[in-house]
Amino acid sequence: MSESRPLPQIGRHRLPNRVILAPMAGVTDRPFRQLCRRLGAGLVVGEMVTSDPALWHTRKSRQRMDHRGEPGPRAVQIAGGDAAMLAEAARLNADQGAEIIDINMGCPAKKVCNKAAGSALLRDETLVAEILEAVVAAVDIPVTLKIRTGWCAESNNGVRVARLAEAAGIQALAVHGRHRQQRYQGKAEYDTIAAIKQAVNIPIFANGDIDSPRKAAQVLDYTGADAVMVGRGAQGNPWIFREIDHYLRHGYSCPPPAPGERASVLRGHLHALHDFYGNYMGVRIARKHLGWYLAADGRFDAVRLRELRAAFNALEQPDEQYDFIDVLFRLESETPLGQATNGISAA
Repeated sequence: MSESRPLPQIGRHRLPNRVILAPMAGVTDRPFRQLCRRLGAGLVVGEMVTSDPALWHTRKSRQRMDHRGEPGPRAVQIAGGDAAMLAEAARLNADQGAEIIDINMGCPAKKVCNKAAGSALLRDETLVAEILEAVVAAVDIPVTLKIRTGWCAESNNGVRVARLAEAAGIQALAVHGRHRQQRYQGKAEYDTIAAIKQAVNIPIFANGDIDSPRKAAQVLDYTGADAVMVGRGAQGNPWIFREIDHYLRHGYSCPPPAPGERASVLRGHLHALHDFYGNYMGVRIARKHLGWYLAADGRFDAVRLRELRAAFNALEQPDEQYDFIDVLFRLESETPLGQATNGISAA
């Protein structure tokens, strides 16, 4: 198993395991990061923050930069296309308590790439090197990088970018096994990640389609990567971190969460969202998370999923959402699966 090797280290930070929460805009806010850390993530990375300090006054940016109460190391991801601005953003975030700066060169979103940021930067290796060198020189904390395999299938330059990163002083590199034009379609490929691991001597984190403990172990063994980075596989399933860690350590799966734990975690997650965003926004943000939890549960068919989501999305108050969860799991524990939740009707 992969556990025979030393655990990865980012600067002075030795990770406790090989499972990392990927940064995801609109998902990896403080409540979700804290939950994933508690359920076994060895490192969590915050949502992408613009490198333009002039935009940091917005509520969205302030919330994305809020790491109060989180254990270290606190990893902040910055995005932009100007080397000097990214360097200044790194300095300011370090002054505010960031312990790791991560540079985003992997986001495929149009609104990011249209500003020559995210994965669009992979088209200009000279600018990549300029940015990496400027950010590393600007701070005395570790700087990491997240990339895709390239801009398109004809420009799979991940290995060259990885060498630039190592030369610039980047301390760890996360690689999503898709090029930008794939976005999140098709299957991730791991040959490029394996080639990158062979080409450089910094820790490599394999990202893309890591959705189970067995898949995590297979990817680690195939690529030789030092850790896996889990993104969409954690949506609605924050237990995936402890499940992967357990499998990597022991070679067999741990029991899935019992219904009582699922109810408790989901209720706690909703409470944290309400507390962090306020009741109005918290209730609305909770809706997408509930949808992910239900989809990841695997016990509801497509028709019932739509009914439950519609019912939950019609709720306007935190207490109504808590009552929904309590009724949902009470009915699941008291009735046969096929009949469960019939008492919760769509509004």
